[in-house]
Amino acid sequence: MTALDTRTVVAVIGAGAMGAGIAQVAAQAGHPVRLYDTREGAAAQAIAGIDRQLGRLVEKDKLDGEARRATVARLQPAASLQDLAEAGLVIEAIVENLEVKRGLFAQLEAVCSAECILASNTSSLSITGIAAGLTHPQRVIGLHFFNPAPLMALVEIVSGLASDPALAQRLYATAQAWGKKPVHTRSTPGFIVNRVARPFYAESLRLLQEGAADCATLDALLRDAGGFRMGAFELTDLIGHDVNYAVTCSVFDAYYGDMRFQPSLIQKELVDAGRLGRKSGQGFYAYHEGAERPQPVETHSTACVDSCVVEGDLGIAGPLVERLQQAGITITRRDGHGLLRVGDATLALSDGRLASQRARQDGLHNLVLIDLALDYQRAERLAISCAAGISPQARQQAIALLQRAGLKVSLLSDTPALVVLRTVAMLANEGCDALLHGVASAADIDLALCAGVNYPRGPLAWADAIGLEPVLKTLENLQAAYGEARYRPSLLLRRCAEQGSTLHDH
Repeated sequence: MTALDTRTVVAVIGAGAMGAGIAQVAAQAGHPVRLYDTREGAAAQAIAGIDRQLGRLVEKDKLDGEARRATVARLQPAASLQDLAEAGLVIEAIVENLEVKRGLFAQLEAVCSAECILASNTSSLSITGIAAGLTHPQRVIGLHFFNPAPLMALVEIVSGLASDPALAQRLYATAQAWGKKPVHTRSTPGFIVNRVARPFYAESLRLLQEGAADCATLDALLRDAGGFRMGAFELTDLIGHDVNYAVTCSVFDAYYGDMRFQPSLIQKELVDAGRLGRKSGQGFYAYHEGAERPQPVETHSTACVDSCVVEGDLGIAGPLVERLQQAGITITRRDGHGLLRVGDATLALSDGRLASQRARQDGLHNLVLIDLALDYQRAERLAISCAAGISPQARQQAIALLQRAGLKVSLLSDTPALVVLRTVAMLANEGCDALLHGVASAADIDLALCAGVNYPRGPLAWADAIGLEPVLKTLENLQAAYGEARYRPSLLLRRCAEQGSTLHDH
């Protein structure tokens, strides 16, 4: 299916930040654009704002002056919906209210030609519900951009029950022609990103509530070990807690109170207090002038270690051994079950059990659990937890070994699956359920999380890299520790682990 011809008029309804951003994208791609807003003068002001933004790009030599003039020349304010009659594509970016959107599309049906595609930029409402009651519901498609639209690559192409697959393909090709990375998704609550990404926030919030570590330490671990661009607390401060909390509540309600999407009381308290993050000057962190950002907590050791024993295969943590060797640690290898021994200490990659539980069940003395890292060769920080009764000497030796590898060490309370492993396992699990339910393909789920929220690796690809059996075991142990359905493993994850297949084979 070919993209819309650049001669096709694109109409955008809603001249707020999102609507203006979408209008800019379409105009820069070469389309004549009509921008409409019910607020008098809002469309003209938005176009003037786009001109200023493009001007700044010209000043930075990121855009040619002629390209700026041509883009702005393609943008025209519309005085009424009647002015959109010649549009071949209409994209609404108005208030997130189902009845208001339905009313708008009913008006557009009377104004626009039968060939015009009607698209909604909704981030949470059902495309099926928006199209219900229209004479031609098949031409209603979701076209969900991410803010800011000119910079964010992802566009979710959302199909409702009545949506014409050919039109969805045309919008997919059009988004590609506009320089975006589109993905197909069914119209289910949260689509891909706002559903699958929920555990990224939820698990850090739970760890904070349980006192596993403070905000700065949890954020640093997700960045420095997990490879995420931002931690959950700094990201929700950036998004705005009112927005992030509202999306979580919307998804939670839409899934009939499924505990996987349970909102956080900590975040609710911030919203109730008006501490919305950067835009209010205070969230998890303070943003007023002169405010100091708290530093992550690190633990240090003065113990001297120069050798360790590796027993068996450490799995995905194997590169840590290479890093230790490169740091001058003498490595002795022998058969075993994936353990590192240094002095009196035993180290192992977390499998989701409490350190104390694993030490008792597996008969491991002085046990220290280490967290998952995206890349053990390059990670700057690693979380650890210790079993009850560990000797101070063993703890110091374990910390010293990791320090020799150049790692900053953050000691957490004894908590199941630590930080990165817990977060990644839950993201992968949610991605598995989305795949199982036919929301999107495995490739599109991974692309959506990488392009939409800048994850370092798609959650399904990450699960395949860790190994589906370890991910499944982590979730089973989390579920056993908490006794909650929140951590129940996806049927697809269990099935693929049993079959020995990968998630991308599904």
